[in-house]
Amino acid sequence: MEADELRPRPADPATPRPGDLRRAVGRFRRSEVLVPVVDDSVLSVEAGGIRWLFAFTDDAALERFARARGEAVPERVPVFGARLLDQVIPRVGGPAGIAVDAGSPAGMVLPPVRGIVPDEVAVDAAEVTA
Repeated sequence: MEADELRPRPADPATPRPGDLRRAVGRFRRSEVLVPVVDDSVLSVEAGGIRWLFAFTDDAALERFARARGEAVPERVPVFGARLLDQVIPRVGGPAGIAVDAGSPAGMVLPPVRGIVPDEVAVDAAEVTA
């Protein structure tokens, strides 16, 4: 699966259709992605107070990412997107999202908000319960 398949495809880019993000998240959840692992830990980066876990749709995307960073291609583990979102993200211990095909023109992010990650770890959940 390519990251482009996950990206919403509105008829008019200025006017997203309702449900595009839901469809993209659904496709991600059903897809197996490659998660890079370094020193027995999922490769991630923190930016803006959010921990971003990396996931790649294929080996080529992961290899491009590693080359751009001037690093060897890390070990990778195939994981379904649903497992990342439902089981891994809640164990991070703070706000966490997924960066899909980072560094690629087709890359996208799945932020830690309701409807993407479990409500108990969504950064916008407090707005609903307050």
